[in-house]
Amino acid sequence: MIRKTVSNVKEALNGVQDGMTFMLGGFGLCGIPEKAISELVSLGVKNITCISNNAGVDDFGLGLLLQKHQIKKMISSYVGENNEFERQMLNGELEVELTPQGTLAEKCRAAQSGFPAFYTPAGYGTEVAEGKETREFNGKMYVLEEAFKADFSFIKAWKGDEAGNLIFKGTARNFNPCMCGAAKITVAEVEELLPAGELNPNEVHVPGIFVQRIFQGSNYEKRIEQRTVKTKS
Repeated sequence: MIRKTVSNVKEALNGVQDGMTFMLGGFGLCGIPEKAISELVSLGVKNITCISNNAGVDDFGLGLLLQKHQIKKMISSYVGENNEFERQMLNGELEVELTPQGTLAEKCRAAQSGFPAFYTPAGYGTEVAEGKETREFNGKMYVLEEAFKADFSFIKAWKGDEAGNLIFKGTARNFNPCMCGAAKITVAEVEELLPAGELNPNEVHVPGIFVQRIFQGSNYEKRIEQRTVKTKS
């Protein structure tokens, strides 16, 4: 039987080095690989490139890596909740490649599927298309976007089994599934780890073929970026 479990986050991140490119699942702070990020901070890896829809907040998520200047380049879509990100970008301390959100997702999916590139109309006629090949299809212009190339994908799921099959909960599904299998090594951290065969096959969102390492985390904070509550009338 195939078992992809590792004992802890340290073992899961074996092989991580300076200068690597990492994909990190999540949307804002929802479904982010908290334990993997904390371990990257502890390891002190430098000059890394991070592919993630968001850049966390100042004191959580990818913001922890930004605090220690471990990130050389951010490839993301929305970064408005992180003041340190803004400061580093404006001061020229951080390379930033802003990508339309749908394009970012598709660049992950292309890598996952083994496609080197694809055409998309998003960004044509803007600075997003600068230096890229463009082509007309049926009277509409498209931009050629290359698939991402990453060393590790770090994924957060709700449940998983020893074979690497994953189930996500609610909106924590977001960018996680399309980043699975989109890098050389996919590491999944889960809240609940079960023996192979315990998950209902009809409920599995990502099959284990896309995952190389899986471990069980604990004490997840699951922070909310901006909590809004109704005022009493």
